[in-house]
Amino acid sequence: MDSHYPVYTLINECHDCYKCIRECPVKAIKIENGHASVIPEKCIACGNCVKACPSNAKRVRSDIAKAKNLILAQKEVFVSLAPSWSGVFEYTPQKMIALLKGLGFKEVSETALGAQEVSIKTSEILNHSDKGLFISSACPVIVDYIKHYKPEFLKYITPIGSPAMTHAKILKEKYGENISIVFIGPCIGKKNEVSYSDLIDVALTFEELKLWIHDEGLDFTDFVETQNNHFVPYKAFEGSLYPIDGGMNQTLKQIGIKKEVQLINVCGIQSFEKALNNLNPDNIDKPIFVEALACEGGCVSGPCISTTKSSLCIISDVLSKVKNRDYIPKKASTVVDYEMKPCKVVNTEYPLEDILKTLKKIGKHTVDDELNCGGCGYATCRDLAKALLDGDAETSMCVSYMRKIAMRKAAAMIRCMPAAVVMVDNNMNILEANDSFMKMFTGDMYEVFKARPDGLTGAAIDRIVDFANIFKTILKTGKDLHKEHYHIKNRLYDISAFTIEENEIVGAVITDVTSSETNREKISQKAHEVISKNISIVQEIACLLGEHMVETETLLSSIAEDYEDKEEQDK
Repeated sequence: MDSHYPVYTLINECHDCYKCIRECPVKAIKIENGHASVIPEKCIACGNCVKACPSNAKRVRSDIAKAKNLILAQKEVFVSLAPSWSGVFEYTPQKMIALLKGLGFKEVSETALGAQEVSIKTSEILNHSDKGLFISSACPVIVDYIKHYKPEFLKYITPIGSPAMTHAKILKEKYGENISIVFIGPCIGKKNEVSYSDLIDVALTFEELKLWIHDEGLDFTDFVETQNNHFVPYKAFEGSLYPIDGGMNQTLKQIGIKKEVQLINVCGIQSFEKALNNLNPDNIDKPIFVEALACEGGCVSGPCISTTKSSLCIISDVLSKVKNRDYIPKKASTVVDYEMKPCKVVNTEYPLEDILKTLKKIGKHTVDDELNCGGCGYATCRDLAKALLDGDAETSMCVSYMRKIAMRKAAAMIRCMPAAVVMVDNNMNILEANDSFMKMFTGDMYEVFKARPDGLTGAAIDRIVDFANIFKTILKTGKDLHKEHYHIKNRLYDISAFTIEENEIVGAVITDVTSSETNREKISQKAHEVISKNISIVQEIACLLGEHMVETETLLSSIAEDYEDKEEQDK
């Protein structure tokens, strides 16, 4: 678990569903021992894996402690509050500000102030350009995506800091360089953006804010709306449109741009990737500005938006709180010059021979074997093979391969079992039967059924055996049955029948115990014969011993009498 990166995995909660891989646009996931972990150097912190994880194993690093430490250090800590807050929290600005001050913050300001300056500066750039491609720098995830995966387009990003950076500079210019700034919004990527400059100290998500409020036991009813609670240094206007898809372009239109400029908005990493595919900016003959956001629908659909409200309602709430200015300056008062450096993720190119060799490890011996089902999370079997070569995947991720292995193992075990095995569906047709079953119950037809590719599959069970009623009983009751010494014709069977799928499939293991029972009876008979013979001998011995004792007693008595008579005569 790498809890230092903004996104990490709780290994014990992670199960081998591979949903995070399917949802990750850049496949920055490594599977090891069946568990998924984020690869920081490949990740762009879009948060798709966090939203997609069904077991809540993907987590966002908590920076609450960092924010608390700034307050405990008795620094003047200002909040840069993302404009999407109005669609998440059901409170007035005054109550929201009071709550944040209750956590220990000095003042609260709207990030949208920085957005307004960014729009003004962007309009300046566009109005002074005759042609070319321009990509907004507002979304940190888009910026990271270009840096890592499309570095050839890095020079087309507008060379100005994001609204959050610009806002932080506005606050420092107004209240001093020594103040600390905590950004709060729905974005995970902002946690990475914080490390790119020294303008912002900590980035929190709305989820972290709600958790902090809960831990502090704060109650909104304890905070009274007062005139002293207002956004500093002043309220934002058109910049509050930024979290909505196309919101930045709307602000550019309000500021005013020349008619030759085309404004295009693209939401979603995959959509943005498609927009750049096969694009040669040198062939563009007019100024084209692309408002690019990583989240479909804009920031109001961010991974940590922390609300169950529909996106439509969030957009409506944001729009209802936007106020337009009577006059928008044509020149930005605050600008952050921002130079972005490429950090390309280098993917190893493997020879076709290595890829084909790896495909064989997952049972893909021909092109027809390459199903490209996407069950592993990768779009194609060859993509999985490359991930296997990179060490980021495991062969067990191929569902079709594992199913084949399981079926082969099961079939081999059933086939080699000396006992008869059969499976029957609810229509009383055989689904599976091993060779022992065919030998035991098909008689002279054994060779015929053995020659069939499917053996007994599809045959009616009641036409093969005389105990089909056992299967009917289990299908009806769902209870397992065991019959010992079940007599059929001149044979004896031990039958163990059981449910495989309730009311759908039953199975049975059958053993012919006729010969063993016959041998047991013979042994018993022999034992009885031996016992009888032994008893007879004992009786004979006893009889002989009895006769011998009588003769001995008679002889001794005669000798004693003769001895007594002689003594009398002597006297």
